[in-house]
Amino acid sequence: METKKKALGKGLEELFSNAAFNIDTLEDNIVKEEANNAIEVNLSEVRSNPYQPRKFFDDEALEELAQSIKEYGVVEPVILKKSIKGYEIVAGERRCKAAKIAGLSTVPAIVKDFTDEEMMEIALLENIQREDLNPIDTAISISNILAVKNITQEEFSKKMGKSRSYVTNLLGLLNLPKSVQELVKNGKLSMSSARCLSKIDNEDRVIELANKIIKENLNVRDIEKLLSNKKDNQKAKVISEKYRVYEDAVSDAIGNKVKITDKKIEISYNSLADLNRIMEIFHIVFKD
Repeated sequence: METKKKALGKGLEELFSNAAFNIDTLEDNIVKEEANNAIEVNLSEVRSNPYQPRKFFDDEALEELAQSIKEYGVVEPVILKKSIKGYEIVAGERRCKAAKIAGLSTVPAIVKDFTDEEMMEIALLENIQREDLNPIDTAISISNILAVKNITQEEFSKKMGKSRSYVTNLLGLLNLPKSVQELVKNGKLSMSSARCLSKIDNEDRVIELANKIIKENLNVRDIEKLLSNKKDNQKAKVISEKYRVYEDAVSDAIGNKVKITDKKIEISYNSLADLNRIMEIFHIVFKD
């Protein structure tokens, strides 16, 4: 049996190291190494990466790509993983969808072996680096990867090629009410506006302000003025600077958002699996 290192090749060695990773580099490396091994795969046997966080694709962009495929064919093979029922897409979902629109029944593909964790991480990094994913789905995917891989925000931010504050701000959006998260997902509320609202602890006030921002087309400066009011300062639990260094340290250690106020620590988690992961970090074990 081939070792994982030999099976995955240089592209994935780079991906799963601590260095920053680029999805285009991964595809280029795999295509260069495996170009002679490309095969034609029936599109009817191909399905989406089950960890693909992106659910919607721009119809106009797909039509344009389909027209290009009709004229030139699928220039670069897609990358697939063999599954129990056919194949799962690792990279190249847009090409597969456009190929179907163009009337193709097969697509050139390179088949590689990937673990579930690798499939999840590749799907997220592809969308983040190509800016195809909305902020909420990005935050959910990052949260899942932090839980599955048991890594800190700092470690993940280095791999993603983003600042730790970027990752922290994204994860903070998950504290917003679901209705406000939907506004962000649909592009009705900008990420910068949502970040301001994520600091407010009162859900009703957040929803009220989100609707006001959209209705009156308020910018970030306008929002900050609203939040500077005494009424909002009482509702927004703003962490004082003397606690911020502790907040960042704990957040880095466990990979989750942490709020520290006087004599109180709040740790956010997103699922039972995430909570169990945090318990393991604290060496808390529950007996059956």
